[in-house]
Amino acid sequence: MTRLRLEESVNETCPWSGKPVSPDSLTLYRGAVVGFCNPGCRDQFETAARAFDAAMEKKSNG
Repeated sequence: MTRLRLEESVNETCPWSGKPVSPDSLTLYRGAVVGFCNPGCRDQFETAARAFDAAMEKKSNG
């Protein structure tokens, strides 16, 4: 697995909390590195993103 780097993050603050992103809380979403303040926020985003992507896929396949 490729190691994600903080300097590659598209954001400087966590989209959930507004706190600064942490190097242990990065994820890859649609080809972009997205940062979060802690692993809990990252995991919450990953769960929400999977559900959203699945809903969009279902809708487009009708």
